[in-house]
Amino acid sequence: MSEEQPKQDHRSRPDSENFRAFIAADWAERDLSGVRPLEAAQYAAPRRTALAEKFPEQTLVVPAGGLKVRSNDTDYVFRPHSAFAHLTGLGADREPDAVLVIRTGEAGSEPEAVFYFRPMAARDSEEFFADSRYGEFWVGPRPVEEDIRRELGLDARHVDRLEADLAADADRLRVVPDADRDVTELVRRVRGDAADDASATERDDELAHACSVLRLVKDDWEADQMREAVRATGRAFDAVIENLDEAVRRGRGERWVEGVFGLHARHAGNGVGYDSIVASGDHANTLHWIRNTGDLDPNELLLLDAGVELDSLFTADVTRTLPIGGTFTDAQRKVYDAVYAAQEAGIAAVKPGNKFGDVHAAAIRVIAEHLHEWGLLPEGVSVEDTLAPEGQYHRRWMVHGTSHHLGIDVHDCALARREEYMGAELVPGMCLTVEPGLYFKADDLKVPEEFRGIGVRIEDDVLVTGDGCENLSGFMPRTSADVEAWMKRLRG
Repeated sequence: MSEEQPKQDHRSRPDSENFRAFIAADWAERDLSGVRPLEAAQYAAPRRTALAEKFPEQTLVVPAGGLKVRSNDTDYVFRPHSAFAHLTGLGADREPDAVLVIRTGEAGSEPEAVFYFRPMAARDSEEFFADSRYGEFWVGPRPVEEDIRRELGLDARHVDRLEADLAADADRLRVVPDADRDVTELVRRVRGDAADDASATERDDELAHACSVLRLVKDDWEADQMREAVRATGRAFDAVIENLDEAVRRGRGERWVEGVFGLHARHAGNGVGYDSIVASGDHANTLHWIRNTGDLDPNELLLLDAGVELDSLFTADVTRTLPIGGTFTDAQRKVYDAVYAAQEAGIAAVKPGNKFGDVHAAAIRVIAEHLHEWGLLPEGVSVEDTLAPEGQYHRRWMVHGTSHHLGIDVHDCALARREEYMGAELVPGMCLTVEPGLYFKADDLKVPEEFRGIGVRIEDDVLVTGDGCENLSGFMPRTSADVEAWMKRLRG
């Protein structure tokens, strides 16, 4: 459930009976006519059925999670657990403290799903005017049971009934353990788990794993969500380029770029799907640079790794490396074109029948070939030598993998086992990134001086199709010449 921390309450609240009566009186009836079935909900129902088939005659507990304190009495913006969002259709900031319970029958039978949550309190309650975390006066109207029934097509109950209802299923409970600590403890208490009950922990982990791998293959609606997230991301990249001169002029331009992208992400959807990496110059060689405190130098490159997350929580993840001045230098172009060639090889490997790991193998071979051609590998080391497990010298300049699954989580399906992920065969509906890079740190004495401080990554989001892949972000320029033309067009 929601985090709490000890603190003094400094608010003054009128508490007389007359005040309570005054507050509760003379409000218009709530209008439910605007509450309609949620489009995402119809796609969530088959997912629940698919999950239920893996756990016949079990009761599956999938919490949304609770609010988390950011500072004193202010909370972070709520984001539901990904499994909960996937299995209900709810995204954005809904619904803290809710719990989806799926009761399964014999194999092949339809599961029963119940949505437990904290409905909006009546107007004669103290919560209505006095609770700054849940009260309507403070956070606005929240759904009641009828809203949930209309939106999601699920039986809806007050979360206060959860413990008693779970107690009736004590011997068949499983819970997604990382979603909500308090709900997990409740389930374990109801089951009577011993402190060292490894079998119970394993049963819960199996449910979490199943929820994660359920997202490996996207349905048609999910694929469309990915397309829209990428389109919105492309518009945000355009806005960044249009504002580059201002970012240079103002100083601390990485923050300006972050803000411009975030503005468009927040307007188009729920916000950014992850902390944007806005890395100019040598900062690009720090793979997870999210401090974004640097100036923009027209003689350097800007690596922008960012994605728009829609209200459905599906997120894009795109990287473009831009010459801040509008034109690549010879050295920058040389590195950029090598990364582009590697990415082309990786994208070509995305097709049914290939393994997930084949994408990285194709891209990294091109990286190794360029490093060998430039004389950067140790003397006597061939491309095959460095690609061998006992070699790997190229990883000094590209330490990360080339791909990851993408969806509701930016690194989606993270609980999939290695054989289900790296060793898995690509099938239509999988969505993944292709993102090779080369990173030459400013203090790397093994590379020519002209390369030092240059970091390049190019990342696109691709959907596996029946005969290859659809590059969802392919409309965003990628070649060095096209990037220069893109920037010229948008900057005037």
